[in-house]
Amino acid sequence: MHSVLVVDDSSFMRKWLKRIIEQDGFRVTAEATNGFEAILQYRKTNPDIILLDIHMPKLAGVDVLKRIMSINPKANVIICSAMGSSFLIEECLKLGAKDFVKKPHFEGLIEKMNRVLEANEKTVDD
Repeated sequence: MHSVLVVDDSSFMRKWLKRIIEQDGFRVTAEATNGFEAILQYRKTNPDIILLDIHMPKLAGVDVLKRIMSINPKANVIICSAMGSSFLIEECLKLGAKDFVKKPHFEGLIEKMNRVLEANEKTVDD
């Protein structure tokens, strides 16, 4: 079972995401309500996937992404945001995010999570 860190300042969104992904065999091992907490939880739990909101208090998601990627350039970060401007998505992908999914419906999230993990397994096998 793959571990997931869910980062969102909305408790409703964290619960909603947890429900969606745990139905498909993933396990939420940690949650964070702001950017600083996200980095601490990432270091503490080393999850297989990080679902990261962009707009959060204390430290924005883009800055969290930069810090996580500096800790581990192979981290599997998927951006989850209602604010899906093409510039923002492109910036996050350039910084190392593996994919993007739009809130609140999270269409294709499980498929994207599985694709990211499969790509990692192929990289490890090569």
